[in-house]
Amino acid sequence: MDSSEAGIEPLTGGPVTIIGGLPITTLDRKASAQGLVEIALRARGQGQRPFYSTSANGQVIALARHDPAFRALLLEADQIHPDGMPMVRLSSLVARVPLRERVATTDLIHDVARLAEQAGVSFYFLGGTAEVNAAAVERIRQAYPALAFAGARSGYFAPDEEIAIVDEIARLRPDILWIGFGVPLEQRFVARHIDRLRGVGVIKTSGGLFDFLSGRNSRAPQWMQAAGLEWAYRTMLEPRRLLGRYLRTNLVALWQILRHSK
Repeated sequence: MDSSEAGIEPLTGGPVTIIGGLPITTLDRKASAQGLVEIALRARGQGQRPFYSTSANGQVIALARHDPAFRALLLEADQIHPDGMPMVRLSSLVARVPLRERVATTDLIHDVARLAEQAGVSFYFLGGTAEVNAAAVERIRQAYPALAFAGARSGYFAPDEEIAIVDEIARLRPDILWIGFGVPLEQRFVARHIDRLRGVGVIKTSGGLFDFLSGRNSRAPQWMQAAGLEWAYRTMLEPRRLLGRYLRTNLVALWQILRHSK
């Protein structure tokens, strides 16, 4: 697909289409995984600013609508993946170039890990509690025994520790740094430190990835994922935390997608 079909300039991370006012990549999971691994390999030894990939779903679209500063942080990314089935489905109605498929980080990590294992590309996991982080590393190592890890660390640390942690990651030079602090903390963290992380190949913000990898949280059944109802499944599991959020964000996101896509 040529980017000119969308009528806009592509991000470094592939051709894009505008969904809900954000430039979303039209790359599918397979192409996204291949691209991240290739970018990470090309970046080795270059000392350049990391390639920055993030994701958008209904919550992100709604937050970007209400918070211009957060929207500006998203637009600093080299790539925004579509991490929500409703936006994928609606894209065929509202955009000249529809999205090909949902690129959920919880799925993408496995696509990338398979390729990284073969290519010798290293990971670093930053986020989650110490227990969740360790379990996420252990489980993905079990699934991909040859996968290289440059390091891992929980996401709980004091503000005065932050620079030392960033500098240590930069020293270790992981090919792909997965950051799981949740929205918008992870985007703010990247904005603060991306220039200190030169030598890291790729930064991928990951939301609750480590909770899922570790087994702390479960994925929705496949039929619910395909129907765009994973948010409903998560709400059933954590109604007190998520019901209010989805009630606030779903209608805003729907309005944004219907009115600000092309």
